Amino acid sequence: MKNILIIYLLFSSLLYPRKVIVKMATLAPEGTDWHGMLMEMGQEWREITKNKVQLRIYPGGVVGDERDMVRKMRIGQIHAAGMTAEGLSEITPEFSGYFMPLVYQDSKDVMKVTEALIPDFEKKLEEKGFKLLYFGELTWVYWFSVHTIKTPEDLKSSKFFTWAGDFKWEQVYKKAGYNPVPLASTDILSSLQTGLINTIPMPPIYALAQQTFGIANNMLDLKWGVLMAGIVVDLRTWNRIPKKYHEDLINITKTIQNRYKNSNNNADAQSIEVMKQYGLTVHSIDEEDRKLWQEEVNRVSKYLRGNIIPETIYDKVLKLTE
Repeated sequence: MKNILIIYLLFSSLLYPRKVIVKMATLAPEGTDWHGMLMEMGQEWREITKNKVQLRIYPGGVVGDERDMVRKMRIGQIHAAGMTAEGLSEITPEFSGYFMPLVYQDSKDVMKVTEALIPDFEKKLEEKGFKLLYFGELTWVYWFSVHTIKTPEDLKSSKFFTWAGDFKWEQVYKKAGYNPVPLASTDILSSLQTGLINTIPMPPIYALAQQTFGIANNMLDLKWGVLMAGIVVDLRTWNRIPKKYHEDLINITKTIQNRYKNSNNNADAQSIEVMKQYGLTVHSIDEEDRKLWQEEVNRVSKYLRGNIIPETIYDKVLKLTE
């Protein structure tokens, strides 16, 4: 009788495999397009797998910063994350090639670099135990500040946010004459309120969503960099999902992401217009000031190449975007 029961349970588990719960974290607050996209993705995953794969979203940094997400994926507390290139570079440093200031100025630049480099990045992630489901352009980063910033000298006199735990970036900024303040991204708003920082590099859509523009109500109209985002799942969890669903899940993820990307093209401009109605001042610069910024980036590049960004990646990105 006991043997019959064991055989029954074994065949039941084969015929009716257990549900795979995928716990996914993101810094994106509830109500943002990125969060809505993940929710939609989870719904379609559930439908295509007939409820066998369920996605649980933990938004707004409730499980910590992106470095915390990587650490918690490694120990199995969460299984996946929707994160920026900052978090991905914690796994594979080559993603830091997207941190180069003023290099990316349009989507063509981003596509050239991504098409050339991402296949190798995917392999490196898998070697580290992660599956990349999607990676692409999310939005653009600008300087938001309490006081007006129009030149590099203005920025040098400010106290600006940098990612906590990224000691190399902190040291680079300090060597270059700046005043970085390492913080968890979830502490940005409270740090602005207390005066711990007065400047942040941030996309307009997030400045609006998180209401940081209410304090840092000046924006420099200069694309400082591109914000890239990806979705990764730890391989242990990915391999628990029946292989027959893998291609469908990836296709769903990419389709939804691309749809949101196309609708998101005007999101920055729309966010800026809304914030201007509530007190945001946008500061344009002339060609002379733009030249000053480029010269400053060229000066600081010696601290980036080979330190923050691997030399081969740095050189490839420059060549691709020339």
